[in-house]
Amino acid sequence: MSLKNDSFPSSAAFDAINSSLQSDDAERKDAVKRGSAIFAFTLKNKEGKEESWHIDLKESGFAGKGTAPEGKKADEFGKLVAGKTQAQRLFMSGKLKIKGDVMKATKMEPVLKKAQTKAKL
Repeated sequence: MSLKNDSFPSSAAFDAINSSLQSDDAERKDAVKRGSAIFAFTLKNKEGKEESWHIDLKESGFAGKGTAPEGKKADEFGKLVAGKTQAQRLFMSGKLKIKGDVMKATKMEPVLKKAQTKAKL
């Protein structure tokens, strides 16, 4: 089942992340061990609509649709997953909001880097 929503072009990244996590069982288990959290994302498209996705690195190692506490612009998320910007830079400029443990959020970087080779945004 695809996680992509055509109204949110960068949502294709969640399919790439999910595919990356599922491609190698050992790497998925390692990502879960390192991440040990559920990461939720709410994206806002150009029309102002919002939709949410999550990446479960606490138990299952799957990406899916679901609610999230804070929003970020969909185009900024696409740049982040494509490797065109850094999460720290987005966070410091206020374009990326993190609710919860900021240090846990840094554990998403290896997962995003692996997905960069598969995401076509």
